[in-house]
Amino acid sequence: MNYQTITTVDEKTKETKPKKDKKVFNQKPTSAFIGASWSALFIGIISYCIGLWNVNMELNEKGYYFTILLFGLFSVISVQKSVRDKLENIPVTDIYYSISWFTTIASIVLLIIGLWNADLLLSEKGFYGMAFTLSMFAAIAVQKNTRDVQYIDRNIEEGK
Repeated sequence: MNYQTITTVDEKTKETKPKKDKKVFNQKPTSAFIGASWSALFIGIISYCIGLWNVNMELNEKGYYFTILLFGLFSVISVQKSVRDKLENIPVTDIYYSISWFTTIASIVLLIIGLWNADLLLSEKGFYGMAFTLSMFAAIAVQKNTRDVQYIDRNIEEGK
C-alpha cells in the first residue's frame, strides 16, 4: 500500500513533524474471495427458499418469510452503500443513512419475532436464522467487493 506523507510545522515549537495523511487503497479483492462471496450469497438465498418451499405452512406465512429475506437483503446493501459513500466523501443524507440502519434492524427483528411465534421445530428455526444470516453477510461482502473493484478501476482510469 502507498502512504502519502506530509510535513507539518508545529507553530508552538517550530518543529517539523512528519504526519501520515491518507492511506491509498490499491488492492482489488481476489477472485477467490469474490467467488466465495457470490457463492455464499446464492447458497444462503437458495437454501432459505428451498426450506420455505418444503415447509408445511400456509402460503401467506411463506410469503412473510420470503419478503423478510428480500427486505433484509435490500436493507444491508443500502447500509453498506451508505457507509461506503460516506467513506469516499460521496454525499449521503442523514435520513437515508438512518432509514437504511432502521430497516436492517427491523428485518432482523421481524424474522426473530416470526420464528419465535412459528410452529416449527427448533432445528428448523435455527436453519432459517442461519440461512438468513449467511445471506445478509454475503450480500454485504458482494456489495463491498463490487465497490472495491469499481473504486480501484476508477482510480486507475483517472491516473492514466
